[in-house]
Amino acid sequence: MKTLRIQTLGCSKNTVDTEHLLSQVEHLYKVLPEGEGDGVDTLLLNTCGFIGDAKQESIDAIMQAVALKNSGAVGRIFVMGCLSQRYADSLPSLIPEVDGWFGARELSPIVKALGGTPVENPSRYRTDALPYAYLKISEGCDRRCSYCAIPFIRGAHKSVPVEKLVEEASALSESGVRELLLIAQDTTYYGLDIYRKRSLGRLLDALSDVKGIEWLRIHYSHPADFPEDVLEQLSGNPKVCRYLDIPLQHASDKVLSLMHRQCDGKWTRDLVERLRKTVPGVALRTTMIVGHPGEGRKEFQELLDFVRWARFERLGAFQYSEEEGTFDALNNPDTVAPATKRRRLDKLMATQREISLSYNQSRVGSLERVLVDGVAPGGELVCRSEFESPEVDGEIIAVYPEGALPPKESPVGKFLTVRITGADDYDLRAVVENKTQQ
Repeated sequence: MKTLRIQTLGCSKNTVDTEHLLSQVEHLYKVLPEGEGDGVDTLLLNTCGFIGDAKQESIDAIMQAVALKNSGAVGRIFVMGCLSQRYADSLPSLIPEVDGWFGARELSPIVKALGGTPVENPSRYRTDALPYAYLKISEGCDRRCSYCAIPFIRGAHKSVPVEKLVEEASALSESGVRELLLIAQDTTYYGLDIYRKRSLGRLLDALSDVKGIEWLRIHYSHPADFPEDVLEQLSGNPKVCRYLDIPLQHASDKVLSLMHRQCDGKWTRDLVERLRKTVPGVALRTTMIVGHPGEGRKEFQELLDFVRWARFERLGAFQYSEEEGTFDALNNPDTVAPATKRRRLDKLMATQREISLSYNQSRVGSLERVLVDGVAPGGELVCRSEFESPEVDGEIIAVYPEGALPPKESPVGKFLTVRITGADDYDLRAVVENKTQQ
């Protein structure tokens, strides 16, 4: 069989696209893991074109592929995803060594180019054996945040029907998945296009009935018009993790207005309070942007004060990056100096480290149910509770009690009870209390 290797860059949504693609051509190729296999017949790069650093990473990967092709280690190069969608008019002439360029909105042309027959509802070819998987519930975005290029890269919002997602979730469960991470450009917008109302709560209900799935985790939820039934799911559905990823981006009325975020500082604060009150113990993850045009000292201080007040369990932050074609690029010049952005980012993340450490320390001594993601070389168990999402949050590193023999069966994909024994800024240490694997 011919060989195919795919290198997936960017976000978890690209990972889902890769797995949907591979399921349609796996019978035609021997699929090689990323980074393996000299003399590969086809190298396919699934790229990201969201912000400057991601675009540069994708360009670097393409040029490395070109070098491999020139050396004879690669037969042909295909490029798909956000970068090739965004720069479809210029990239082919700039990098003629690439044999095929494909966008991010439709897999059928790539499947055909690989010799396969496109199917309407592709299954998933698992590229790993992890006990969690991402479930992309919709594509595109109807919002028009001033700094964001996603709407004209990925197109308008398009939800995947509930029954199709349940079918996909069932297949993932049969492959060993125990946790589903719901992702989209905006998960709380789900259903408006096909059901004429926000339907994330309905979807969570349906996915809860999938045998074998124990945890459902919500990512990428926009704060504006946050659905009440999702609050009910977070507080009352035992399969929905008490965890919410809700990118707020800022807290200043002025900056939020300039960002076209469709909510102000008061709404943002009220929503955080409502989440804390309705879902006791919830872990909130958010992202913030520093240095957006119009953010002065006063606005940054408002953001810093808000973060100190909200005490988010998880927080990531980025320096504003002007993206061509966006409203900001056309109307709001990037006036904040790079050095100022860096200082603000450093100050914000230093504040968050203190908050994160305090939160982790508050958990020392508690008993927690964890999912085992892997086993470290030294035998330690790499775990997460419902309060940690994979890849973006810290981990719980657990050991068996002194003198206890580890189970003969692999614990990966099992749920255990552990007692938290130590904490640092982002990770926790624990001892296994209950070796009964579920």
